[in-house]
Amino acid sequence: MSSYLITARKGQGKGFTSDPGPVQFLRLPETDAVYDKSHVVPVKTWVAEVRGLADGDLNPVSISPAGDVLIFVHGYNNDIAAVVDRTRALDRNLRASGWRGVVVGFDWPSANSVLNYIEDRRDAASVAGALVARGVRLLAEGQRAGCVTNVHLLGHSTGAYVILEAFAAAEKEGALFKSDWRVGQVALIGADIAADSLGAGAAWSAPLMRRAMRVTNYSNGADAVLAVSNAKRLGVSARAGRVGLPAGAQAKAVNVDCTGHFRALAPAPGAGMAWCHGWHFDDPRFGLDLALTLEGALDRHAIPGRVLGPRGLELGVEAARPAGMALWGIKA
Repeated sequence: MSSYLITARKGQGKGFTSDPGPVQFLRLPETDAVYDKSHVVPVKTWVAEVRGLADGDLNPVSISPAGDVLIFVHGYNNDIAAVVDRTRALDRNLRASGWRGVVVGFDWPSANSVLNYIEDRRDAASVAGALVARGVRLLAEGQRAGCVTNVHLLGHSTGAYVILEAFAAAEKEGALFKSDWRVGQVALIGADIAADSLGAGAAWSAPLMRRAMRVTNYSNGADAVLAVSNAKRLGVSARAGRVGLPAGAQAKAVNVDCTGHFRALAPAPGAGMAWCHGWHFDDPRFGLDLALTLEGALDRHAIPGRVLGPRGLELGVEAARPAGMALWGIKA
């Protein structure tokens, strides 16, 4: 099965660089570990194929009237091979949990070096405009034309920053601001954004909250990478992916603390510190919780395996789908 991606990297020769460029749409055979210009396809072809795959395998336990598409926005310090690998890992994990949608990777330019952290955040801000120009506008036009495929977003690390910036930029576009386009579920993992930015009175996240059905922030108090990010800001701006949502968060936002579950995991040999920041992609327990979240049939407090603990709503160690969900008549 092919992988579908959107790239905002600048083309050079037959490949792509770590600098921002025009948005292009890609279809990547499963035998290819990286993409190049030979994988670029026309946008209309790409949209038709992705929509066809999503709508052609309807999930009886999803509230979407048609199919589901999840756009994955990665964080900093990811090269093309890492983005492709994580997009595919996320797809495998969700499918193993019973989700039937299509995972699309949105690849913005970030160098494969921790030293490029500040430069990557600048690129993330500029790429947000491109995501609006070729992504959000495409979504809005499709919905005006009657498309009911449900589009969701997942932002990892600085990817959360890209998503919030894109919605804020869309708010400044007259036609988009007046249009009633929307997205389904938005999930943030290891979010490298200030926790306060998701507060009820925060202007930056307000456009996202108006357009999304629900925003789920998965936090991990043992995320050492975000501890470094916080230290760069002299500790004055705690990161949402580490400490969770602030008191009095937006009504549409819910925090799921993963600290206890993460501590029970055994990292693969040589995983390194970054594993505490990106353990989600291959973890079956997280995959099930995300799948049930994207399907939208269950209330935030009714998703199996979530428990109330000292840090609020927490990801329990064990969970299973409710028995007989396919017989509930959700699509009807």
